[in-house]
Parts: sequence; C-alpha cells; structure tokens
Amino acid sequence: MATENDIVLIHFEDQPLSFARIEEIIPDNKPDWYHVKLLMLQIPLQVVTWILRDRYIMGDEFTMNGKRMRLERVACPETELEADHLRENIPGERPAPLDNKATVISLADKLKR
Repeated sequence: MATENDIVLIHFEDQPLSFARIEEIIPDNKPDWYHVKLLMLQIPLQVVTWILRDRYIMGDEFTMNGKRMRLERVACPETELEADHLRENIPGERPAPLDNKATVISLADKLKR
C-alpha cells in the first residue's frame, strides 16, 4: 500500500499520466475511505485531494468522471553494482579497511582540490 511521502504513478485509462507524491492520508467519516492529498509532480506544481477507498490506495482500479484510474507505487530501482565495486572504480580512492570500520570521505575537501 502506498503511504505518505511515497511517489505514485497515476494511470488514466490504462496509460501512465503523471507522477505524484502522497503528502497526507486522512481518514474520512465513512469507513475504509480516506482523503489523499497529492502533490502533482508536474509544472506548475499542483496539490489535489482525492477521496479514495483503502483498496484504491493499494493499487486497485477506480473511476473518476467515468474514466478508469489507478495509482501505482513507484519504488527506486535497485542497482546491480555494490558499493565496493563502485569504490574500486574511483581513481585515488582506497578500499574500505578490513576491520569493518566505516571510512568517511569529505566531499568538501575533494572540491577544494
């Protein structure tokens, strides 16, 4: 189920339409219905509030003005590269010490060079 601060892709008639961030989900007076405040990620930015059932927030299809709509939660794609592999490819960087202590690299110091 999508929750506050999640990014969702809004589908309109089975076509991707726009991205939005869920700003707030507030229960409605009717059971299983919610006021969902969405920040539409487009220019100009727009805030809308839709009254949706819990299952619509979970991704089930619903209609607005007779048009089919659906929310799809967007997850950040996972990368196949591991941090150690990335570190090996950065010139001048040393691999992390074997004692499993973290190494802090100051980006501010790197910019001064």
